[in-house]
Amino acid sequence: MSAVKAAPAAAGAMQLISGNHACALGAIAAGCRFFAGYPITPSSEIAERLARALPEVDGVFVQMEDEIASMAAVIGASMGGVKAMTATSGPGFSLKQENLGYAAGAEIPCVIVNVMRGGPSTGMPTRPAQGDLMQARWGSHGDYPIIALAPASVREIFDQTARAFALAETYRTPVVVLYDQTIAQLTETVDLGHRRVAPFVERKWASGPREEYRPYAADESAIPAMARPGDGYRVHTTGLNHAENGFPTQNADVVERNLARLLAKFERHREAIDAWQVTSCEDAEVLVVAIGISARSATRAVELARARGVKAGLFRPITLWPFPEKQLRAAAARARAVLVPEMNAGQLRLEVERILGGKRVQGIDRCNGEPITPAEIAAGLEELGVRS
Repeated sequence: MSAVKAAPAAAGAMQLISGNHACALGAIAAGCRFFAGYPITPSSEIAERLARALPEVDGVFVQMEDEIASMAAVIGASMGGVKAMTATSGPGFSLKQENLGYAAGAEIPCVIVNVMRGGPSTGMPTRPAQGDLMQARWGSHGDYPIIALAPASVREIFDQTARAFALAETYRTPVVVLYDQTIAQLTETVDLGHRRVAPFVERKWASGPREEYRPYAADESAIPAMARPGDGYRVHTTGLNHAENGFPTQNADVVERNLARLLAKFERHREAIDAWQVTSCEDAEVLVVAIGISARSATRAVELARARGVKAGLFRPITLWPFPEKQLRAAAARARAVLVPEMNAGQLRLEVERILGGKRVQGIDRCNGEPITPAEIAAGLEELGVRS
């Protein structure tokens, strides 16, 4: 298992900061010491903060020539033994996908922050959206596992960015931190001095005889140990299908064995990976499922609906991928209908329909750059016609 040390103290105590500022602070607190990126609205404040903060902790900030190079530099830094991150928005996230798939296939820890904005294409750079949910899961080609976290407040951006590094290092995987422009540039007063951040995790390093080391041989944890640069272990890293020794292979049995391990490696660790929040779900007859700013609106909408006699509840996935399916089914156990408000054309709703097959699922879809209000969600709950 990965070694766990005390996390460095977060700077200051009560602070009035934006979500993007909190992201930068969370990365530093988790041990991030390398950032490569390219300016893009509305994530640029993350790079601006880290450009100043990383040199103060002996870290490195590099502005690359584009998003493709940024992702490649992060992969290289991570392979060199450094906790590394990049940040972007929709168009840049698209450009990162090939190298993100490489990192997933080669099992290289790294963190990718995607501050969602209106799309497709250049879209609306200064307006919020939630249109990258499925891209975060399926954006690169082929089959590969991924972890994506969806914070919904400034404080939670700090926490989940720090947690993203712990997950990336523990499970040898890219981790995406996914939040919308509203949360990114929202300013809130948060206490960063009295709450514990995620454990300060170091990846599992190789030990034992050098001649016996195989970079993709795993024990019962399904997580291979990485070779620390300079320790003398021979490593071959490739994007091709590879055997336990890291070298390319087209042997069907070997490919199937190693891809099966890769695709299943999160399942035995779901208790540590899954994160979610439930609000008033114990007796909920109608359930809201939402993330980000839509979940903020839904929290108030549940209060409004209950004041009007509707037994409403809220399920908010914090770990978006892998989706906390078991927990959603439990939250929806008594619900006769489910409402999914989201700032896209219905991406989250499709996943909810898949998980809760047979239940009535209705969406509130919005793609115009305007957040969905609590009143609109409350009205949707009433329209479902589920009253106590």
